Amino acid sequence: MAFASPHQTYIPLPSDSGGQHPDHAALLSLVPIYIVTHASQLPKDFLVPSPVRQLVIGFDCEGVDLCRHGSLCIMQLAFPDAIYLVDAIQGGEKLMKACKPALESSYITKVIHDCKRDSEALYFQFGIKLHNVVDSQIAYSLIEEQQGRRRSPDDYISFVGLLADPRYCGISYLEKKEVRVLLKQDPKFWTYRPLSELMVRAAADDVRFLPYIYYKMMEELNEHSLWKLAVRGALYCRCFCVNDNEYADWPSLPNMPENLMVDGKAPEEEILSVLEIPQGKMGCVIGRKGASILSIKQCCKAEILIGGAKGPPDMVFIIGPVKEVRKAEAILRGRI
Repeated sequence: MAFASPHQTYIPLPSDSGGQHPDHAALLSLVPIYIVTHASQLPKDFLVPSPVRQLVIGFDCEGVDLCRHGSLCIMQLAFPDAIYLVDAIQGGEKLMKACKPALESSYITKVIHDCKRDSEALYFQFGIKLHNVVDSQIAYSLIEEQQGRRRSPDDYISFVGLLADPRYCGISYLEKKEVRVLLKQDPKFWTYRPLSELMVRAAADDVRFLPYIYYKMMEELNEHSLWKLAVRGALYCRCFCVNDNEYADWPSLPNMPENLMVDGKAPEEEILSVLEIPQGKMGCVIGRKGASILSIKQCCKAEILIGGAKGPPDMVFIIGPVKEVRKAEAILRGRI
C-alpha cells in the first residue's frame, strides 16, 4: 500500500534561514512512503544484496518497550527515492525474515541513530544480527573528539539535537516531542492499525534525513575515526544481544586499515566486555543517585552501559580501548 501522494514533511526550517536550508532540495525532496506488509513490496536490491549494487539507507525501528522482551512494530527504511515502513505486525515473522539478508549484509550500510535496542529487538525477536551500521550518535561523538571537544559521561547527542545542529540539518523536530508525549500516555501507540497519518509522518521523519547526515559526516571523519566508527557500531549492535556463546555467531569485527599503522604500531584495539553482577550488588555499582557509576565513567575512557529496566538487569557492558575497559572492570569488581 502506498499513500496516494508524496508525503510532505512537517519538520520546519529554522526561522533565520530565509525559509531555505542550503541543501534544502536534498533535505526536503518529496518521496513516496510505502507501507509494506509483504516482501514483494520492497526493492529487489534490498532483498538480494549485491557487491555491485551497494546501498546506503536510513534505518530505524519503532515498537512497544523496544528490546528483547518488547514488541517491534515498524521498521523504517529510507532510500533516495522512497521511504518504506515495514509493518512487522501485519507482515509478521515471514516479512521480517525476508529482510534478514539485507540487515546482516556488508553490502548495505544501515544509517541509524543509537542502534543498541533496535539490534537487541531484531536479534531476540527475529534472529537477525544487525550488521554494517553507521551509528550517527557514535559518529557525532567522534567528530567532536577530532575537534578537541570532550563530552561528559552520558552526554549523548539526541536525534532531535543532531537535526538541530546547523552542520547537518539545522531544523527543528517539534513533532518528535509530540509523539513522545503520546507514547507516555499510551505505550501501545505503535501497535494500532491502520497507521494514522501522524504515525506515518513520525516514522518516516525518523529516517528521511539519515542518509543526508551520513554523507555530511563522512566528509568530516578522518581514517582513524572511520575505523573506530565501524568497530564501535559493530560492538554497539551486539552489546545487549549477549548470549551463552559470547557472540561467536556474530560477524567478525572490521579489520584495522594498514595505513593506521605508525612506526609499526597500531592504534589500541577496541573491545566489548560483559561483566556479570552478583544478585543484589547492582546498587553498589550504581550508587546513590547514580554517583558511583558516574565516578567510574569519569575516570575511564570507555562507555559503560547498564541494562536498566529493559535488561538484562544483572550485567554491565563496557566498550572502549582494551586498557580502559580493563581499568573499568577492575574498579567495578572492587565495588562488588
